[in-house]
Amino acid sequence: MPDHEHDTYRRLIELLDTTGTPYRLIDHEPEGATEAVSALRGHPASHAAKCIVLRVKVDRRTTRHVLAVVPGDRRVDLDAVRTLFAARYVGFSDAATAERLARAVPGTVLPFSFDPDLELVADPAVVASPELYFNAARLDRSLVMSGADYAALAGPRVEPVAGPSVLNPRTSSWT
Repeated sequence: MPDHEHDTYRRLIELLDTTGTPYRLIDHEPEGATEAVSALRGHPASHAAKCIVLRVKVDRRTTRHVLAVVPGDRRVDLDAVRTLFAARYVGFSDAATAERLARAVPGTVLPFSFDPDLELVADPAVVASPELYFNAARLDRSLVMSGADYAALAGPRVEPVAGPSVLNPRTSSWT
């Protein structure tokens, strides 16, 4: 496990333990795709936190980075994020920037921000979830906690940033 993964995992567990926040760890085969890891953990993808690092260009000179957290069966609504930040452009961050700001590799990004340059926005459905599952900065270990505890601890800006479901209703398969 690379150092930043170990440090981010350790920081998360220390935060949960020092605040007395209830959580459960789940060990599983290494997997980072939301749908696949949800199946390994045995829950619907809608109970997972999908965490996406976005680049938000407010104007020609100002770029912000946002960690959008949506239910695992939904997509990030880039138009909603653009409106929320009154931005000219919103797109996915490049992998190197996302990894540096999230302090985790793709597929293990936490729904927490430990970097002041990474703004945290969570969809209301995430914080309303009785059980919220996410990879714990590792591909082989996940964490489950309540959405309410997550909101209290992570302090995200709660805004509707989830788009429609990614489940194709005609085929019942993931798109």
